[in-house]
Amino acid sequence: MKTNLELLKSWIRESKSAVFFGGAGVSTESGIPDFRGVDGLYRQKFEYSPETIISHSFFKKDPAYFFRFYREKMLPLGFEPNITHRVLARLEEEFHLAAVVTQNIDGLHQKAGSRRVYELHGSVLRNYCMKCGKFHPAETVRDAEGIPLCHCGGIIKPDVVLYEEALDEKTLMGAVAAISKADLLIVGGTSLTVYPAAGLLNYYRGKRLVLINRDETPYDGQADLVFHESLGTIFSQL
Repeated sequence: MKTNLELLKSWIRESKSAVFFGGAGVSTESGIPDFRGVDGLYRQKFEYSPETIISHSFFKKDPAYFFRFYREKMLPLGFEPNITHRVLARLEEEFHLAAVVTQNIDGLHQKAGSRRVYELHGSVLRNYCMKCGKFHPAETVRDAEGIPLCHCGGIIKPDVVLYEEALDEKTLMGAVAAISKADLLIVGGTSLTVYPAAGLLNYYRGKRLVLINRDETPYDGQADLVFHESLGTIFSQL
C-alpha cells in the first residue's frame, strides 16, 4: 500500500483539476451512519423499509410518518467534518482539487471549508415551504412537532432528493462538467451501485482513476489505483 500511497500523493501534487466523488462512507467517520447499511433498528421502530418511507409517493401519502423517520435517521445536525473533509478542503485551497461531487446531504464538506461542492441528493440544511417557497433552517424541521409548517400554512419540505424524484438538473450538469474536465478522479466511500449518481464516472475522460472503498465496487477493474481501506486511513496520510 505504501507504494500506491506515494503514487497517489504524486498524482495529487501534479493535478490542477482533480475531482473527488464521494458517498456515505465519507461521513461515517464523523459518526453519521451509513444509510444503506440497514440494520435491525430500522425494522424494530418502523413498519416500512427506509427506501419506502423516503419516497416521493410516501411523503405525499403520510408526511407525519415521513418526518418521524426523517428526524430520527436523516437529520445529521451537530456532527463535525473528519480528516477526509478537511484534507479535501485544503487541496481545494492549494488549487489541486477543482470540485467535490457528493451523494451526502449533511453539508460537512462546506463546513470543512470546501467551496465548490455539487450535492447530488440535496442538503438537509436547506428546507423550503411547498406553498410560498420560503426557505427555513434545518432546526425548524428538527424542532417542529409532527409535520413542520410554514407561517403561511404550507408544509416545509427538506431540499433532499427522495426516491422517485429526479436529481436537480443544474447540480447534475455542474457535476458532469467537473468530472469530464478532471485530470484526476478520486472516488471514495461509495459502493457505486446507486444510479444515476454512479453513472457519472462514465463522463470521466482522464487516465488516473482512484477508488477508495472498504469493499469491492463494480468499477475496481477500471481503476488505476484501488485502496480497500477506510478513507480516514488513506487521507490521514495525505
